[in-house]
Formats: sequence, C-alpha cells, structure tokens
Amino acid sequence: MDNQKNIHFEISERKILLRVFDVVFVLLGLYCIGFVFQFNYFKFSTEIINWAIVLAIYINVFGAIFEMYNLQVASNHFQVLRSTILTTSTTVIFYLLTPVFSPQLPKNRWQLLVFYITVFMALYAWRMIYVRFLASNRFVQNAVLICDMEQVEELVLGLESVDPHYKIIGYVNLDYYSKNEYDYLAVEHIKREDLTLFVSKNGISEIVVASQKTEGITADLYQQLLHLLESGKSVREYTHVYESKTQRIPVQYISRDFYRFFPFSRSNQNKLYLYSARILEVSFSLVGLGIGLVLLPLILLCNAFWNKGKLFYTQKRVGKDGIVFKIIKFRTMVKNAEKAGAVFAKLNDSRITKFGKFLRKTRIDEIPQFINILKGDMAVIGPRPERPVFVKEIAQIMPFYETRHIIKPGLTGWAQVNYSYGEKLEDSLIKLQYDLYYIKHRSIYLDLDITFKTISTVLFYRGQ
Repeated sequence: MDNQKNIHFEISERKILLRVFDVVFVLLGLYCIGFVFQFNYFKFSTEIINWAIVLAIYINVFGAIFEMYNLQVASNHFQVLRSTILTTSTTVIFYLLTPVFSPQLPKNRWQLLVFYITVFMALYAWRMIYVRFLASNRFVQNAVLICDMEQVEELVLGLESVDPHYKIIGYVNLDYYSKNEYDYLAVEHIKREDLTLFVSKNGISEIVVASQKTEGITADLYQQLLHLLESGKSVREYTHVYESKTQRIPVQYISRDFYRFFPFSRSNQNKLYLYSARILEVSFSLVGLGIGLVLLPLILLCNAFWNKGKLFYTQKRVGKDGIVFKIIKFRTMVKNAEKAGAVFAKLNDSRITKFGKFLRKTRIDEIPQFINILKGDMAVIGPRPERPVFVKEIAQIMPFYETRHIIKPGLTGWAQVNYSYGEKLEDSLIKLQYDLYYIKHRSIYLDLDITFKTISTVLFYRGQ
C-alpha cells in the first residue's frame, strides 16, 4: 500500500489558484514580450500600475462569465480552449475600449495583434499546466466514511460527483448489529478495530462521520478517532463536508431543528445590504424593461406567427412570507396547456411552442418579471417562485421547504444557475438544497457569482 501523503487543494483553493495565476501568467507574458521585442503598447511602471489592475479585473470578470473558474470546464482540454478564446477576445476588446484606464492605442496596429496573442498564449499555457499537473490524480484526497451500510452508495456519489479529486476508498459500518460486509465499487469495508491501520497504510487525510446514531461509535472507535485527530488527520461531520463541496444544504440528513444547522446569513437583516440590493434591483429592472421595449416589436411579430395567442400570461406564485402574487411572463406554451391540471414543466415539453423554446433558452420570456421586481413582489436574486399547488404538495414531503419564503423569490438564483429545470419532486429537493445554501450564505460575493453564472447561461443558450 502507498502510504505517501497526497497534496490536495480544496475547491475554493483551486479557484483562487486559477484566478491568481491567470493574471500572473498574462502579466509575465506581457513583460517578457516587452523585454525581448519592441513591444511598447503595454509597459510596466509604478506610475501606471492601474493598467495592470484594470487588465486583472477584466480577466477575472470575463473569465467568470465564460466559465474559466468552473472546475469541470478547467479540467477539459476542449472546453479550456473555448473558454480561453472567449475570455481573451472579450478582455482585449473591452481593454481597448477603455482608453482612460488602459494604454493609448499604438500607431502600429500589429502591436494590438501581439497583445491579443500574448494574452491568449499566456492564459492557455497556464491552463494546460493546470490540466496536466494540478488536475491530475497526484492531487487526489483520500477519505474514509463512517456511516450505516445502506448509506454508502448515496454518500459516495454525493461527494465524488462534485469533486473528482476527492476519493472515498473505505468505510466503517456503524450498524452495530449488522454482520454483513458491503463493498461499493472501490469503497472497501473496514472493520472498526482496523480503522487506524487502514488510514496509515492508504494515505488517508480525512475521516467523514455521516451518521447521527451514537450507539455505533464504540469506545474503541471513539479513541481511534481521537488519536487520528491528534495525529493531524481531519475528522469532519458529513453535512459540513457536503455543504462545502456541493454548495448545497443536505436537508435529508438533518433534523427539523434547522436553527442548529444553518444560522441564516446576517445579510437577510442587514439594512445597508438590503437597501443597496433594492437600489440595484430597481436600476436593473428599468434597464431590463428598456431592453424589453426595444425587443417588443420583434416579439409581437414572432408571437403572431408562431405562438398565435396572447403575448403575456400571469400565474399565481408564492412569495416572501408565503404571500401569493401574480407573476408576469411572455407566454411560451400552447393555449390550454394545463387543461388536465397543474404539472411540472419538463425537458422537451411538448406544450412549449417553437418560439417559446427560443424565449426560454434566451431568458427573454422573463423580462416582464422586472415589473414584479419594481412592485416589490420579487427580487433579482432569490429562490425561484413556485406555484401554491406545488408548494403545498412539496412541503408535506420535504422538511424546510417553506423556509425558502423567508426572503423574496428571484428572477435568477443559486438553484437556477446550478441545476436544470425541475421535472419531479426529487429535483425540487436538490433545488431546495441550493436555495437554503443561498439563504444561509447570502452575500454580495455570492450575488456576483450568481450574476456571472446567469450571464453565462444566457450567452451559452442554456435557459430552460
């Protein structure tokens, strides 16, 4: 067995690494080009350090929009190439269009081409280094689960599907009365008394305890966990690991006393944050409605030919504090789409018209919701507003579901940008986990992350 301790970067650490070295490699590339060749467009000087700062901001902003910091994208050669081209092109264009904060345009236009090629090659070279070395198996973190036998498969899939560099290679069965052994794929069953030896031989760096039943944790197992903790191993509770890696709240593993598990973000009561958010919401809404007015003649024409019916439709939705309001959208479905009763929309829904599919993919169908935002029924960012009939049905099955209503529903949100359209109750559970994560961690940083992901959704035509 290999007892070498692997180096492992957490998800947040890898994202920071990508952001920092994107800028470092680009600036280093520009410095080298300027030092070796007669490249005068971008010069390094303490007096004009703002040039570098603005370039760094553009790289990070457009990198976020074009998914440069999505770890699944960052580990795929083709997607890295696509994202690098888009990020480089947009960054260079915007940089050239802000002459107050960037160098004066050179008389020799070839220098602009050199600038573009240098930024692209620096970004792409660094990303190939990341794919080749930092995204390889040499940085895998090995972990052990302590849980009930019937939980193994679900818990392993829940963690490894999010972080491919996180591998659970063994588990200890906490079901004290079960004498059966169960190996799921490469997850080996470990006897309680052999836990310390297994951890030592396999380079385990983290032990995850995933059961709330205490009778399975015997005195001997407890002493082993204490010894491993003292020797520098990480011993963590499953819900904390799950939340940090998936950015969702695992409501299926916690009891109804929610206040113990997710004290809500202070931003939910922070007056400065709420007032600032409201000012931005009104501003965004006015801009959004202005864009809607520009597009309205074309939408009216297409609606007359391909939708053949009313342009708008309204529907009852549940808002903050459980208050029901009417949402306004452009109609995307055929007439009498729910004559048989309310049902979840689904992928390739036959009720959606061809023009309606375009409106949904581009999110244009949601432009009228800016009226709901101006009225105060909705926010720009928040949980998706659900219909009363579905709220009643889901709340009877899922704990915490109505917790979504402590803040305003949103035009976009953490669940909307991270998960596809819900077709069934199981999908609603996953989206609920994302919604509760947003409520718990609500902040300006998370709002910006959602904004960038929403822009990516529109640009890459991924609307539902």
